[in-house]
Amino acid sequence: MSALAPNYKRKNLSFIRGKGSFLITADGNKYLDFVQGIAVNSLGHANKKLISAINKQSKKLWHVSNAFRIPEGEKLAKKLVKKTFADAIIFQNSGAEATETAIKVARRYFYSIGKKHKNRIICIKNSFHGRTIAAIHASGSKKMTEGFGPKVPGFDHFEFGDHKKLKKLIKKNTAAIMIETVLGEGGIKVIPDFCIKELRKLCDKHKILLILDEVQCGIGRSGKFFAFEYANVKPDIVPIAKGIGGGFPIGAVLMTKKVSKAMKPGTHGSTFGGNPLAMAVGNAVMDQINKNLLKNVNKMSKYFIHRLNEMKIKYPNIIKEVRGVGLLIGLQLFNDQTKFIKKLMENKLLTIRAAENVIRILPPLNVTKREIDIALKIISKVCNQIK
Repeated sequence: MSALAPNYKRKNLSFIRGKGSFLITADGNKYLDFVQGIAVNSLGHANKKLISAINKQSKKLWHVSNAFRIPEGEKLAKKLVKKTFADAIIFQNSGAEATETAIKVARRYFYSIGKKHKNRIICIKNSFHGRTIAAIHASGSKKMTEGFGPKVPGFDHFEFGDHKKLKKLIKKNTAAIMIETVLGEGGIKVIPDFCIKELRKLCDKHKILLILDEVQCGIGRSGKFFAFEYANVKPDIVPIAKGIGGGFPIGAVLMTKKVSKAMKPGTHGSTFGGNPLAMAVGNAVMDQINKNLLKNVNKMSKYFIHRLNEMKIKYPNIIKEVRGVGLLIGLQLFNDQTKFIKKLMENKLLTIRAAENVIRILPPLNVTKREIDIALKIISKVCNQIK
C-alpha cells in the first residue's frame, strides 16, 4: 500500500526515463508523451541544454534567501522584460502561487493609491487558476471548492461568452478582470482576439486592471510567446509558470511599472521563489524559445490541427470539435472521453482530459512531424476501435 495520500487518481503506469517526446517504462515500453507534465516540459524530456544548465549551477549554488541579490534571477527577469510587455517580475514556484500573487498585486495597487475599497476580481465561472484556497474560489468551480469552505470573498463570476453579465458585474469596488487567455482545464477554449481587445477597452474605461493568466498557454505554446499577442494588447498583470521551467518548478508574475510600484518591501515573499537553481534553468529555457522554435510550433500545429479536422470528417459520430491554438490542442468528443484516453494509452499515446469531454493534446514545442504522424495513426486506430 502506498504511503502517498489518495488525492490523485493515478494510472497504474510509471516511467524511469524520458527522451524528447517519449517516456520509457522499467520494462522498456516506449510511450509518446503528449501530456508533457501538462504543458510543463516545453522542450521535451532530458533536454541537453537544460541538463547542462542545472548541472553547472548545482555545483555552484542551489539556494540563498531573497534577502540577498540573486544574479541568475535578475538575468532571467531582464530577458522576460525585454521580450514582453512587462517592466517588473516577481518569481514564484508554481502557477497557483503566480495567480495568488497576481491577485495580491491587483488589490495592493488600489490600496496603494488610496482606493482600498477596490478589491473584487471578475473571473470566468469554471475556469482554472490553481488549487490554493483563493485560486479555487477565483475559478468559481463548485467541484473544486466543495469541502473547502467558508467561501473566500472578493470574486465575481460570469459564464464563458456572457458579455452582458460581465459588464453588469463591474462595480465601484471592482479591481480587475482575470481570465485565462485560453481556458485549459475548462476545455481548451480560446478567447477570441476581439474579446481580448474589448476586455482591454473595458478595463481602460472603468480604470481597472486586466490580468491574463498564461500559466498553461504562455511561453511559446500558442505559437507566440504569449497567446494574448495575437490580439495585440498590453495587459497589466500576467501570471506564468509551467513552460518557463521546462520541467523545473518556476512561476512568475509579470507586471507593468504602474502596478509594480505598489509592491514595496515586505508586501510579498517566497522562500524558494527565484532560487539560483531554478533561475539557471529558466534562463536556459528562454535561450531556446526563439524564432525557429516558434516557427516549429506554428508549422507543426497547423499540420496537426488540419489532420485532426480531416479525422473529424471521417469520424463524425466520435469527434465533435477540434479546438485550440498552437500546440495547446483539444479534441472534443461526443461521449465521455475516459474510454478513449485509456485506449490511446494502451496504444502508447499519452494524453489528458479537460472539461466538456475534451482530450488535451500537449506535445513539446520541438515536436517533429514524424512524432505527430505516430499520434495521428494511434488516434485513428482508436476511432476505428470505438466506432
